Amino acid sequence: MPDRAGVCGQAVDLGTFHFRGLHPSVWLGTASDRYAGWIGQIYSPGRYEKRISRRTKTLGEKSFVEEVLPVESVAEYFEHFPVLELDFTFYRPLLDEAGKPTSNYRALETYKRYMKEGDSLILKAPQAYFARRWWREGKYVENDQYLNSASFTRRFYEPAVEILGHRLAGIVFEQEYQRSQDRVSAAEMAEALERFFGALPRDDRYHVELRTETFLCDPVFQVLRSRGIGQVLSHWTWLPSLARQFSLAGRTFFNAAGHGVVRLMTPRGVRYEEAYARAHPFDKLVDGMLDPPMIEDTVSLMRHAAEAGVRLLVIVNNRAGGNAPLIARKIAERFLETLAL
Repeated sequence: MPDRAGVCGQAVDLGTFHFRGLHPSVWLGTASDRYAGWIGQIYSPGRYEKRISRRTKTLGEKSFVEEVLPVESVAEYFEHFPVLELDFTFYRPLLDEAGKPTSNYRALETYKRYMKEGDSLILKAPQAYFARRWWREGKYVENDQYLNSASFTRRFYEPAVEILGHRLAGIVFEQEYQRSQDRVSAAEMAEALERFFGALPRDDRYHVELRTETFLCDPVFQVLRSRGIGQVLSHWTWLPSLARQFSLAGRTFFNAAGHGVVRLMTPRGVRYEEAYARAHPFDKLVDGMLDPPMIEDTVSLMRHAAEAGVRLLVIVNNRAGGNAPLIARKIAERFLETLAL
């Protein structure tokens, strides 16, 4: 596949998965990194051969062996992509209750060590602060730390900014899907978000992903708009299409800095466990898994962002079709085709 000139004037070699410079308004990246399935695409064959670790992931009655490259491989990742979303921060804060660094703090420091100027990270906010209910001891229970702004600021936000500074491109607050019998009204959700974000340090890098369609409505959007908080447009199991989500928001990006986040997580209607099992070991596109409207909707959002002067960060997950680099290439190819029309 030949080089193609990106709008930034740089050569964008889609054949070798080099996406930097694709367009000033579009940053392509992935959700997590270090996958051995990306060797030969993002990572050089043989370079990490003796340093690949293995771990077992159990989903239901099935177990999967994951092969993981060392953190230093992120330097090679950033030769291809300008931004990376780190998901491990979702599972625990950066500081413990006593204010001491956790393993996540040290992991983030290690990532920073291999980053250069122009490389950026998106972090997922810990679920401890944005999940109304979470899985504990085999069942879902109420989360007593839900929307604890003081703890979030002290144990996550402040150390994240301290470590990354301007290399922190965004913080994604992902909230779980809520069944009708468990959820509050949209008005109550809007009030809760107003209280929470009103108590946080002012920052234009906050983005909210609400996985319950009922909350994609005016009361919630008014809070996001007034606070300058981005709405994450997410291609995920139980959410409507990307085009529908954007339409519900009035085809407007709310973020005060003029940034937007699109996350391509799973095929619509497909649960996490099934998507993971089909995509594993993440080294190729899986026949019949990739949702064609997802590509077209994403490209349409990229075009809209470019025309509106918004910087759109498009984050691709392996579970959306089998292999994130190949999905990103399809998106980039289609985007450049539309620019040439």
